Amino acid sequence: MKQYILNLSCLDQVGIVAAVTSCLANQGLFILELSQYSDPSTGQFFMRVFFEPTQEVSEENILKGISDIASRFKMTWDLHNKGFKPKALLMVSKQSHCLNDLLHRWASQSLPIDVMGVVSNHETLKKMASWYHVPFHFMPITSETKASQEEKLLKLIDKENIDLVILARYMQILTDTLCTKMSGRIINIHHSFLPSFKGAKPYHQAFDRGVKIIGATAHYVTADLDEGPIIDQETIRVRHDQTAEELVQLGQDVECQVLARAVKWHSEQRVIINGHKTVVFN
Repeated sequence: MKQYILNLSCLDQVGIVAAVTSCLANQGLFILELSQYSDPSTGQFFMRVFFEPTQEVSEENILKGISDIASRFKMTWDLHNKGFKPKALLMVSKQSHCLNDLLHRWASQSLPIDVMGVVSNHETLKKMASWYHVPFHFMPITSETKASQEEKLLKLIDKENIDLVILARYMQILTDTLCTKMSGRIINIHHSFLPSFKGAKPYHQAFDRGVKIIGATAHYVTADLDEGPIIDQETIRVRHDQTAEELVQLGQDVECQVLARAVKWHSEQRVIINGHKTVVFN
């Protein structure tokens, strides 16, 4: 039998948990995991429920039961098959570490996504994509071609039914049109523990300032550059005797780990956007 994941959010009020669990129980649906959170600053309630049928029940009936509860509490919700793997498009420029890490995790079946292709504004990593037998789409960007290339990208997203775009060190700013179309479905890795040291050569900036920690941030992309809801962050301590090049290597390792966790949690339906923030049931 299929297993399901239900995510929901609404204004917090008495009776939500009882209504949802009773709805599932009345249909013979067994709850395997339940996580909930009430945000005191907004009054919003969030829940993730992982469940499976104990008897034959149609998905149509499950959806109807949840829909009735959702209408009563004015919920935003979605239901996914536990085995669902989002179709993902990886975007990259020249640096290979995040792309290689994601492709390796995908190929070894430790990352629950279906990689449908790699898009790049350089041909540097074409061989890497080919090694993993993944289609490579070269879309060079200049000020004159940016609009036409993004139009090609949008057509590719539609053609392949892409659920998730992952910016694995893609060094181009996406337009508002793409950000809006794929809202909540574009994940970026920022080579800094936001908001410090934005821009070029962040690890060299950190080195010049003698920092004692460096980090990385994975977040959803919005029209506000590098200000989308944060999914995950990580830091690592550095010493005064380490070079800028050593900081780059340490930072790239952290970037890979943070991006992979964010993609995994998103794909497992563990992330719910909460305004400018996220609720992550990990």
